[in-house]
Amino acid sequence: MIAIIDYDAGNIRSVEKALIHLGAECRLTRDISEIERADKIVLPGVGAFGDAMGRLNQYGLTDAIRTAVDKGTPFLGICLGMQVIFDESEESPGVKGLSLLPGKVVRFTGKDGLKVPQIGWNSLDIMKGSRLLNSVDDGAFVYFVHSYYVDATDKDDVVATTGYGETADVVVAHNNIFGCQFHPEKSSSIGLKILKNFTDM
Repeated sequence: MIAIIDYDAGNIRSVEKALIHLGAECRLTRDISEIERADKIVLPGVGAFGDAMGRLNQYGLTDAIRTAVDKGTPFLGICLGMQVIFDESEESPGVKGLSLLPGKVVRFTGKDGLKVPQIGWNSLDIMKGSRLLNSVDDGAFVYFVHSYYVDATDKDDVVATTGYGETADVVVAHNNIFGCQFHPEKSSSIGLKILKNFTDM
C-alpha cells in the first residue's frame, strides 16, 4: 500500500487520482502507524515551506516519515513535498525542513525577464540514471508551478536539472529517497511513467 500523506496541502487529490489510474493501491492518511507500515510513501503538496512544516509537525508526521525512510521505505516528495526533504528554505527563514537530504531551497531571481513563479512546461536535463526516471528521455518536458527551487548540497543526489534563469535541481535520488519539483500527475504520459516507476519499486 502507498501512503499519500494528508497534511492539508494542495494537490493531494490529483496525485491520488493519478496513482489509482495506474492501478496502485493507495490511501490518503495521516495515521502514524499506517505511514510507518506502508510499502511506499508519497508526500505531495503546494504552498509555503513554513506552513507545510508546521502542519507536518502539528500532526506528528515528521518522526513517522523519518522512521519509515530510515528503515528503507521508498519515499517520493512532489513539488513542495520535495522541498521539505531538505534543510531550509529562503521562503521561511528559521524553519527547519525534514533534512532527509542536505541542501536549501532558494527563490528564482527572475533574471532575463523570466516571470516568477515559473508556470508551465520545461525540459529535464538528466544528469545520471535513476530508477525514478527509467525510460524517460533526456529533454523530456514536464509541468512546473514554483517560485522556489532546490539547491542540493551533494550534487551526487541530483538526477536531473532544468534551466530557468538559474539551474534548478528538480529530480533527486538517494537510496530510497526520491523527489521531483515538477508535478508528474500533471505531466501527461511522461509524468505517469515516472509515477509508475515509483510504484514498481
